[in-house]
Amino acid sequence: MSTQNLLVELFVEELPPKALKKLGDAFAGVLFEQLKAQGLASTESKLTAFASPRRLAAHVSAVAAAAADKAVSQKLMPVSVGLDASGQPTPALLKKLQALGADASAVAGLKRAMDGKAEALFYDSNARGASLAEGLQKALNEAIARLPIPKVMTYQLADGWTDVKFVRPAHSLIALHGSAVVAIEALGLKAGNTTQGHRFEAAKPLVTIAHADAYAQTLEQDGAVIAGFAPRRAEIVRQLADAAAKVGNGARAIEDEALLDEVTGLVERPNVLVCEFETEFLGVPQECLILTMKANQKYFPLLDAAGKLSNKFLVVSNISPADASAVVQGNERVVRPRLADAKFFFDQDRKKTLASRVAGLAKVVYHNKLGTQGERVERVQKIAAQIVQFLNGDPGFLSDVLQAALLAKTDLVTDMVGEFPELQGTMGRYYALNDGLPVEVADAIEDHYKPRFAGDTLPRGAAGVVVALADKLETLAGLFAIGQLPTGDKDPFALRRHALGIVRMLMEKDLALPLEPLLAQAVALFPQAQAQTAGLLADFIYDRLAGSLREQGYSAQEVDAVLALRPQRLGDVAKRLVAVRAFAALPEAPALAAANKRIGNILKKAEAAVDPHVSEVLLAEDAEKALYAAMQQVVPKAQAQFEAGDFTASLQTLAALRAPVDAFFDGVMVNAEQVDVRLNRLGLLATLHLAMNRVADLSRLAA
Repeated sequence: MSTQNLLVELFVEELPPKALKKLGDAFAGVLFEQLKAQGLASTESKLTAFASPRRLAAHVSAVAAAAADKAVSQKLMPVSVGLDASGQPTPALLKKLQALGADASAVAGLKRAMDGKAEALFYDSNARGASLAEGLQKALNEAIARLPIPKVMTYQLADGWTDVKFVRPAHSLIALHGSAVVAIEALGLKAGNTTQGHRFEAAKPLVTIAHADAYAQTLEQDGAVIAGFAPRRAEIVRQLADAAAKVGNGARAIEDEALLDEVTGLVERPNVLVCEFETEFLGVPQECLILTMKANQKYFPLLDAAGKLSNKFLVVSNISPADASAVVQGNERVVRPRLADAKFFFDQDRKKTLASRVAGLAKVVYHNKLGTQGERVERVQKIAAQIVQFLNGDPGFLSDVLQAALLAKTDLVTDMVGEFPELQGTMGRYYALNDGLPVEVADAIEDHYKPRFAGDTLPRGAAGVVVALADKLETLAGLFAIGQLPTGDKDPFALRRHALGIVRMLMEKDLALPLEPLLAQAVALFPQAQAQTAGLLADFIYDRLAGSLREQGYSAQEVDAVLALRPQRLGDVAKRLVAVRAFAALPEAPALAAANKRIGNILKKAEAAVDPHVSEVLLAEDAEKALYAAMQQVVPKAQAQFEAGDFTASLQTLAALRAPVDAFFDGVMVNAEQVDVRLNRLGLLATLHLAMNRVADLSRLAA
């Protein structure tokens, strides 16, 4: 069957720039998927998605004018229902055939086949393949219906009566199969072969697309629009680099993928221009200036070779006049008041110390069930003090930690953070240094929010780590205490992120902190907490830890074996996993894991708790004497290696017990009739079980 390439374009008013890429990919993807499902496109077909500020489009290669007919076998009914005792069709069967466009003559051609336990009648026929117009109409309807629209608009068509709901008002529709228009419609529009180009720079008011394959080239040539999202983005990147190179002195545009995507969604044909602002503004922390330029103006600040902000910035314009000076001056004029505001906020904030702002936190509500930020700060200080106590920190260190915890939230009541909440912590550090506080305290104030996201850096100093831990523990404990647990994919307070932050700090900093006692002390600060709150919180953190470890490449079995013991010092977890992996590779591992599982089951079935104690005089069988003797040699050595932190060597030492363990189970009846002998053998197994499961629960490795 001959094929042609297909183009579909929906031309609309300006689309939401932050959602443009997602909208373009979804529109083209669903359209392609539907064409393939109907047999109009094949696995050989290729999809190219287009998305510009005012259009969504898709180009699909090798699309058929009509789908091939398909053989269809349709179950009608059981034979006992369709045929009477003499084999003649029943009225029910004839009615069913009539509904399918057949008559009594089709009865002779019906097939019989088993359907479960009963024999059924099947009708074979050929289903006509969909025409391109039919199939494309269905595909387009589905693509529009399934668009991930951030917010739907309702507007009227030209008739003044008909309401349409879509992301933005649509103005034209193109559907070309090769050079032929496909007769479809959508959103009150009939398909044609014309669209509009750039609002100001198109060579023609209407751009005619002669062939599906000429779309991108014609639109760029006659419409001054780069239709593809990726090519337009690449052009912006190229121009940003060129403009920075012309500025010289190692200048480079700030890297921000989200900003780059948003700007790509704002312009149809980019033109990067160099602008500048007065050097006096460079006295303001560069984070403030960078944020206001990016967030409010969508500009790309320029950094020098040392990573410091320069007084030049790049604008991605949507127009390319012969003389761009007016555009440059306009952007410079627009940014100046923004920078002046930032300077004013910075100057005003520095007139008050952070310490003088602590009282103001009592007026800031943190959560209606958990009190104010002032009350929260008091809890964070108490948790931080408990952490320092666990770490045996000196009084000077404790003083820095408590001061940082007290002041960590004070920048929330500054003008700068009020205007730019993203700068919380960052401004706290600047103001702390301005107040003459130690660098360690200032760093801790900024770093207590870290890690803010996956892959973020950890706090740089010990004080910062302690305050960050205390802050996240307070958040988790408080919200768990009032029952605000994450559900499904909903996590409005980012508790999963906080839990992973705690896990990362405890593991990567290898802190000598016992997790569950730490959680219990944090939970105890909240009178709303229930008896099970600390346990639920511990389960939540271990679940996050398990997920993180699996993402790092450890198997579910390895993770399960280590975390089954609920290790309290998370800094040991990675070493335990390495040890388990090395042990599992030993030839003795499967037998020992199976024996460990068997021992666990025996001990669970014991009538009472088993004392891990052995009386040598009660050892009667040679096999149990041999196992006891082997344990006397092996277990102390493995225990010493475990206590020295050499978990791999400890498990490998225990592997020597395989032969005596196998011999024990082959030749010894554990549940002997004589009570003292039975208890002694259970004590021997309990001792062995305890020794084998110090690093991990080896039974979890059993097949």
